[in-house]
Amino acid sequence: MKKELVSILIPVYNRDNLIEETVQSALNQTYKDIEIIIVDNKSTDNTWQVLEELAVQDNRIKIFQNETNIGPVRNWQRCIDEATGKYGKILWSDDLIAPEFLEKTVPYLEDEDVGFVFTGIEIFDDTRNKKFSTCFIGSTDFYDSDYYIKNVLERGNFPVSPGCAIFRLNDLKNNLLINVPNKLNVDFSMQAIGNDLLIFLLTANQYPKFVFVNAKLSFFRVHQGSISTIEVEKLSLLYALSKAYFIEICSRKEMLPIYNSYLYLLLLKHRRNNLGITSIDLFYHKNSNFTFSIFQLIKLIFQKAYLKLLYKIKKFFRF
Repeated sequence: MKKELVSILIPVYNRDNLIEETVQSALNQTYKDIEIIIVDNKSTDNTWQVLEELAVQDNRIKIFQNETNIGPVRNWQRCIDEATGKYGKILWSDDLIAPEFLEKTVPYLEDEDVGFVFTGIEIFDDTRNKKFSTCFIGSTDFYDSDYYIKNVLERGNFPVSPGCAIFRLNDLKNNLLINVPNKLNVDFSMQAIGNDLLIFLLTANQYPKFVFVNAKLSFFRVHQGSISTIEVEKLSLLYALSKAYFIEICSRKEMLPIYNSYLYLLLLKHRRNNLGITSIDLFYHKNSNFTFSIFQLIKLIFQKAYLKLLYKIKKFFRF
């Protein structure tokens, strides 16, 4: 019996030294009913030439090139628009997936209650021959979607990048926001930080369940120019803005006291920041409820101290 088609979506810009390995990891899938959609965002290096050579070798590879650079998030959108599968798996152009990624994740999406499936992640740095694992939240199982939402809002060990996950293609189309309204005039379409997390959050808000596969099947590369090398302050603040927008757009008012507690601590840490966020109201687009939970504030303070200690231990032994 023919399986459902999976579209592996690879947006790319100036990755002529990495893109072939990424595409090969897609071609190596043991789940064979795939198409590989690659959209080159008008690279200035030899990326397009590499893609042309790869496309000749395998007809599952479909390549497109924008006439001009349209920014990263719009390039993600074009990948989605060109796809024809039932399911969509975003694969960033510098990352890899294990051969059995689709085989071990796709079957769970046959359950209509499941919004997405994600796997454990290995983050690696070829230049220093270092790697570590993250986002292992428990055993392979079905979980309540609110479990994901609450953990992300409280900064738990949950993924924000869909590079480790698979979704229904229609949900990617509906839940990829090109821009995130905000009071600071931040152009999220060019930052490409926060839009990725909102795919998870908006999808989780629409389905009762998600699935975690307890296996190291996603591999994120750390290198100069990757999102992993962007300063922590910028990452934290942009993701905070996107989370605040999620709470507003989905009317999750019950989460405001918990999330406001986190925002107060975040603002205390980054009280002098390049985005010009000087008060908690600037995190929100329209919300005017800034109450917070004392209990949650204390919990976050202790959690932060614990995570800081844990990070130092991991760094000592691995990096």
